[in-house]
Amino acid sequence: MEEHCSDGKAVKYYRLSEVEEHNSFKSTWIIINHKVYDVTKFLEEHPGGEEVLREQAGGDATESFEDVGHSTDAREMSKGMMIGELHPDDRQKIGKPPESLVTTVHETTSWWSNWLIPLLAAVIVTLMYRIYTAEDA
Repeated sequence: MEEHCSDGKAVKYYRLSEVEEHNSFKSTWIIINHKVYDVTKFLEEHPGGEEVLREQAGGDATESFEDVGHSTDAREMSKGMMIGELHPDDRQKIGKPPESLVTTVHETTSWWSNWLIPLLAAVIVTLMYRIYTAEDA
């Protein structure tokens, strides 16, 4: 299905079911921000390894793509792989869950795992290093 944008260019729309069928080495498609990309020829060139793209094959890779923080060059390169957009009727099928489903446990875990555990590990390593170097002296 094609429609025309305000700038006169045709946009090819793909249904989610069509994208899901392209999850093999022969044909690998992913969705990023409702745009459909054919990354088949890029699998071996991907700096993060082809398995990263293969894990997302046939589905929505928006969160993974944004979490990595791709460079401006990577974003420009991706434009050459864009083959169309996800059909508007299918966009809600890949939407993020409502915020109300997110629990606050993550915030507590985040503090422990991001600050306290590394701090304790650093103290233990420092003590072990001092004991080890004191024995050699």
